[in-house]
Amino acid sequence: MDETDEMARVFRLLGDPTRVRLLLALHDAGELCVHDLAEATRTAESTASQALRLLRASGVVVGRRDGRHVHYSLSDDHVRTLLGVARAHARHGATAATAATA
Repeated sequence: MDETDEMARVFRLLGDPTRVRLLLALHDAGELCVHDLAEATRTAESTASQALRLLRASGVVVGRRDGRHVHYSLSDDHVRTLLGVARAHARHGATAATAATA
């Protein structure tokens, strides 16, 4: 897989609002279990779990087992940076759109 294919794969992962909400919750909290992630994102636990499975398989999140629970976190600073830049861009776009309609 070349670099552009890998980049497209990452952007496809970010193309789902549920996955983005989960990633932003992890970005803000650092580490959460499925139950807490589902609660924080107002998502069913089964939906959160399924999305986390995909994110984990893609190397975007990692899990740490603690007894019966798995605590998820972002895999590295690259993911944290990507989310931070995407969030800043979205906020900038929203601000620009509001200013344009005023």
